[in-house]
Amino acid sequence: MLPLTSIASYTPSILLLLALLAGILILRGLAVRSIEDVSARYRVRKAIGYLGYILFFVVLLSMFSSRVAQFSVVIGAVGAGVAFALQEVIASVAGWVALSFGSFYKPGDRVQLGGIKGDVIDIGILRTTLMELGGWVNGDQYNGRIVRIANSYVFKQPVFNYSGEFPFLWDEFTIPVRYGSNWKVAQRMIEDAVSDQVEDFTHRSRDIWHNVARHFMIEQARVEPMVTLSATDNWIEFTVRYIVDYKARRSTKDAIMRKILEAVDRSGGKVQLASTTIELVNQIQKEA
Repeated sequence: MLPLTSIASYTPSILLLLALLAGILILRGLAVRSIEDVSARYRVRKAIGYLGYILFFVVLLSMFSSRVAQFSVVIGAVGAGVAFALQEVIASVAGWVALSFGSFYKPGDRVQLGGIKGDVIDIGILRTTLMELGGWVNGDQYNGRIVRIANSYVFKQPVFNYSGEFPFLWDEFTIPVRYGSNWKVAQRMIEDAVSDQVEDFTHRSRDIWHNVARHFMIEQARVEPMVTLSATDNWIEFTVRYIVDYKARRSTKDAIMRKILEAVDRSGGKVQLASTTIELVNQIQKEA
């Protein structure tokens, strides 16, 4: 046991640690109550926490600085073993440093890490926390699961960011139209339905794409909606391609399809949608 004089010498440092802990809790509570913007509140809370960790470590180091030299050999041997045993933890901390100073992703981004897609809701020193999308839920919808992934994944697997430098996606679907329909009218109907829904996305994405093209070795891409036609064995197939905000993909497709169906109903039979029809014939051979 340490003598009482030694314990007494640590009393100011212990009180300082307690005061530091109380100060961190108070400041984080004030940040939560006084900052309304979610993104700014998150960054301030994380900054207060990291600053508190650093000050906490500095105070602890000052408490035992006089005894460090006595245990330097032991610390070196133990440190080597700890580094080997905690290599995954060290890699996760290195991943956190890369995330802090790189441009992999940030809180609020929609990403796919290790085959898991979701929105980033927190980036800790060891793990990134996602609100998962998909799974048993169709479309880009939350399924309710919160997933924590080690930060070391940024060094091991690809990181897919849906909302980084270019927060838009290209989406497409096909529309089958019966032979005998007025295909020119059908194409015009589809183009009008798409343009009405994605015009705002087209204008917003054009400037952002020009900025991306200036920073990366990438060609200029078409952001205007496009409708192409192909004649198949069964019907005339229109392929619709358009750009959309990464958070509005499902709702935009729903709105476009509703517009197209309404236009087909108003066409008076000029345009008819096609579907696969299978006819089963039972042929009975009669004996002569």
